Amino acid sequence: MSQRAHRVAELIKQEISSLFQRGLKDPRIGFVTVTDVEVTRDLRYAKVYISILGDDKAKQESMSGITAALGFIRREVGKHLHLRHTPEISFHFDQSVEYGAHINRILHELNNEKKERVVDADENEYTKGDS
Repeated sequence: MSQRAHRVAELIKQEISSLFQRGLKDPRIGFVTVTDVEVTRDLRYAKVYISILGDDKAKQESMSGITAALGFIRREVGKHLHLRHTPEISFHFDQSVEYGAHINRILHELNNEKKERVVDADENEYTKGDS
């Protein structure tokens, strides 16, 4: 990605994040975080990767609310960034946050199992010494 495309992607990320923080008026849109933005070299298209907190139903409702607000979001981005052409914006789920949380849970469970095995081994040694 060119330096200019990278800068524009960061500005789009900040602007859309700000829109979500200020709150779009659609009640279907829940807690949404913009995780990344990819812009084509010609700055015509922007893929916005988002993470949505909640179950699958909440995610689908939030995505339908975001899709309904797409024109408004694009207009606001164009107003604040003053680009010659405002990019076509598409939203995509970012699974990396959920995947990271899943891996973290697995590591936490493994760590707890390891601690339990160490405690069990220590207790066995104490009971052997008493015999």
